[in-house]
Amino acid sequence: MRTTFLEQLEQLNVELIRMGALCEEAISAGTKALLEGDRKLGAQASDLEQEIDHKEQDIESLCMKLLLRQQPVASDLRAVSAAMRMISDMERIGDQAADIAEIARDMKDNDLRHSVPLEDMAREAVSMVTDSVDSFVKRDQELAHQVIARDDRVDDLFIQVRAELIRMIAEGRDGEVCLDIMMVAKYFERIGDHACNIAQWVEYALTGQYEED
Repeated sequence: MRTTFLEQLEQLNVELIRMGALCEEAISAGTKALLEGDRKLGAQASDLEQEIDHKEQDIESLCMKLLLRQQPVASDLRAVSAAMRMISDMERIGDQAADIAEIARDMKDNDLRHSVPLEDMAREAVSMVTDSVDSFVKRDQELAHQVIARDDRVDDLFIQVRAELIRMIAEGRDGEVCLDIMMVAKYFERIGDHACNIAQWVEYALTGQYEED
């Protein structure tokens, strides 16, 4: 029975990696849709959101099988419980990537979107999502800790974007586009928060302690 549990736990790791990869693709597609004005990429982000939702259901089902059938020891129980929390955050990441793509679809053609570091926020957010999932699969507490620390970088970029947009509005630039960009920046900040949450659940899986910000 223990061998079966370990095999299913490895399957859980593989499914989490796949779900994390879908999240990365969705963020990238939404970002490119915004910066390049590509409606096809926007539709791709929406399709990926649906795949992420289905993957969440599959992983949740696998977790329940592990909990109900395999009688895990305490450390295994923490790992499976953490995984169930993680997929909830990843599902929200998929939602927010699709929201970014939706804003991109409706945003007026305007160069203001290239005047603030949205691409930097996207790059940092994708990296945090990747590393947070990797930290779980590799049981790497230090990597999880690094992800949590990097959330400050995303927050700082959001503050920078907000300040620049406020200045642009004061200068009489297109207020509607500025507000759309602000919403996109907020979604990136939330994606960073969700990646941070994932890393915190990894720490819980490894140590039995969960520390909120």
